[in-house]
Amino acid sequence: MLNLYPALRFGEMKRLLFFLAIITGLSCNRNSPETGGRIITVSIAPYSYFVKEIAGNDFRVNIMVPPGSNPHIYEPYPGQISRLRKSVAYISNGYLGFEMTWLDRFYEMNKTMKRVSLGDKIDPIASSEKNEGGHSEGADPHYWVSPACALAMAAEVKDLLCQINPAESQKYQSNCDSLILKIKATDARAKSLFAVFRGESFMIYHPNLAYLARDYGLKEIAVEFEGKEPPPSRLKELIDFAAANNLKTIFIQKEYDSKNAKEIAREIGGQVVTIDPLSENWLKSTNDIIDALYNSFTRRNK
Repeated sequence: MLNLYPALRFGEMKRLLFFLAIITGLSCNRNSPETGGRIITVSIAPYSYFVKEIAGNDFRVNIMVPPGSNPHIYEPYPGQISRLRKSVAYISNGYLGFEMTWLDRFYEMNKTMKRVSLGDKIDPIASSEKNEGGHSEGADPHYWVSPACALAMAAEVKDLLCQINPAESQKYQSNCDSLILKIKATDARAKSLFAVFRGESFMIYHPNLAYLARDYGLKEIAVEFEGKEPPPSRLKELIDFAAANNLKTIFIQKEYDSKNAKEIAREIGGQVVTIDPLSENWLKSTNDIIDALYNSFTRRNK
């Protein structure tokens, strides 16, 4: 049988499904009853931790970029879009590449949901990075990894929840106070562990620990070059730098290809350590990253 429809590439199919979801959604009654509780949509998985810690089970959380996906170039699926349209609020990062493409579209699809950009409460680090999607990010978007920044994030999420559900404001304040104690303990722990290593450098494939480095006196060295794989000349510079500074660990986020990181590690007799800053369990992930950095510093000084 003659095929009248040419094969669609995967990216084209996702876009087609996205627009079909919009058309289907627009044909539905916006005032139909909802089941399963009210929804808050967040750009990335770590933000869901803050909503759940403060709100408990009062809201369902719709994560736009699930763990394991790249938040710089991600494209949403119809199910996520459907939940977005039913959301009472959207918590954005403010600087992520995928938001540059999608956020205005999200807001057009649901004009009544409250909007909060956690990046508005952060002292941003300038960035000239271009990611794989070709977007220029005006500021480094990875602030959530730093406990110092997380304190401002928690307060902002609490304020949003109190606006949406003022009847539970007292509970949200109490839960936020408990969360802030956890964050402050993590912050104090980072300050203590890194106190003797201020000014020390660490190497990471994708530069997602710049805020943590800034807030605790460390120096981040990125393997990526202008958001892409490094050319051979850059790899040689990195290998020479690592050897000269006795770096024995190359960090990589689990969503990225470890080929270049392994090449550097092999040349310097070091190791590749995988971190997970996009984990939904922000507290565990952040403490794991702090431990990994600390261990890398102690390892090089043995």
